[in-house]
Amino acid sequence: MFKVHLNIMRFKFLFPFLVLIIGIQSIYAQQTGMPVLPKAEREFRAAWVATVANINWPSKPGLSTKQQQDEVLALLDMLKINHFNAVIFQIRPQADALYKSNLEPWSYFLTGTQGKAPDPYYDPLEFWINAAHERGLELHVWLNPYRAHHIAGGEPGELSVVKKHPELVYKLKQGYWWFDPAKKGTQDLSAEVVKDIVKRYDIDGVHFDDYFYPYDEYNGGADFPDDASYAEYQKDGGKLSRGDWRREAVNTFVKRIYKVIKAEKKYVKFGISPFGIWRPGYPESIKGYDQYDKLYADAKLWLNEGWIDYFMPQLYWQVNNIPQSFPVLLGWWQSENTKQRHLWPGLNSGIGGGEKNSDEIINEIMITRGILPKSPGAAHWSIGALTKYESLRNDLLKGPYKQDALVPASSWLDDRAPAELKVNTELRDADIYVKWMPKNEEDVFRYIVYTQYGDQWTYTILNAKSRFLLVAKSINSGKVSLKNIAVTAVDRTGNESKIEVLPVAP
Repeated sequence: MFKVHLNIMRFKFLFPFLVLIIGIQSIYAQQTGMPVLPKAEREFRAAWVATVANINWPSKPGLSTKQQQDEVLALLDMLKINHFNAVIFQIRPQADALYKSNLEPWSYFLTGTQGKAPDPYYDPLEFWINAAHERGLELHVWLNPYRAHHIAGGEPGELSVVKKHPELVYKLKQGYWWFDPAKKGTQDLSAEVVKDIVKRYDIDGVHFDDYFYPYDEYNGGADFPDDASYAEYQKDGGKLSRGDWRREAVNTFVKRIYKVIKAEKKYVKFGISPFGIWRPGYPESIKGYDQYDKLYADAKLWLNEGWIDYFMPQLYWQVNNIPQSFPVLLGWWQSENTKQRHLWPGLNSGIGGGEKNSDEIINEIMITRGILPKSPGAAHWSIGALTKYESLRNDLLKGPYKQDALVPASSWLDDRAPAELKVNTELRDADIYVKWMPKNEEDVFRYIVYTQYGDQWTYTILNAKSRFLLVAKSINSGKVSLKNIAVTAVDRTGNESKIEVLPVAP
């Protein structure tokens, strides 16, 4: 098996410089009397949760409210324990809703009947958000803007867009119903859905995947059936080719959604996870599916223009797969990241467990850290793989995810740090009781408690509701004493407040 040892190679190369830097820092700390503080590790670590066809949650339609909620908590606990910090939750798989909506019906995948609410009633999205935030996880809502009805979604009910807006949809040969992306009504409906969610729910991001115009096989290899729409466009004087006209419709929509989100809540991030290849030959060694020509998704343009806050190409191929090599594609996408947005690739964690497959996923994470050192991160397809393969979870936790991490900051959205905290400590037998109070609770999403034992700093990341932490006065059977404490606040866009060290009396 071809293995990549980027971290080891990089460490050997940088070791003399690291020694010099650490030495300089130590001298400075001795001269000023101030300790050298670590920064909490930064890396986006997410997993997708697919609800379409009950892929990940709920495990089947019609579960009781308690069963659904128990499954949610088990999934989020797993992510928290394994040091993930975000979840991408699918809430609109087929122009329906896994939340209370006045625009679209309750999802078939919840109850087995489209339009039927959970009983006893609860709002699944609200439950997911609260449970995720309690665990310090960001929650990004994942919507499919153009899929009107899935073949696994039962018969379209009277409240379905298929029945309410037949002028906006087409039935494809494989049985799917698909919105016409070029129609104003399609764009208006999806934009209104996004606006409604951002306005009413305490979400951290809005997410689209790779489904724009449908994949060829959905219509039996035939072209998308929008003859009438294109003819109307030409009748009105339109001059674009059919392909350019389709791409322009999607481009207009993507740009519009970014503006819709920011008009409601600037801090809510917009992300897209397109097919991993823009076009064959970009870069030269790459072969494969042409999303530009087939899905009419000009994903490179969205990244170039900065119409997204994070870009998550689905790089589901392995490192040594030459025609679709993971690092080659990631490096090319980074060369197109002219606005320096977050570039967090999607990983195919479903390849399985065991040493070989764990090595592949870990190598991909390390490559991502090497290519994107200022804002590393990745998303795992899907949470089902993480729950299924215990060995993969354990290898991630022992390896690249050993330390908890903060989501990298989005400075173009907000670069103002939260106000410093008022921190107090008191001795309680063998522990130190650390408590703090923010000046503005609404400006805080997480807290970090830094502790220094001997010369070693560590940290604990806590959620926004936390106000205290009990810290041991010494460790290693009393051999190493606590020297310093610091507590900081982190806001919704990842800015951290100033660190002020509090010495601990011996």
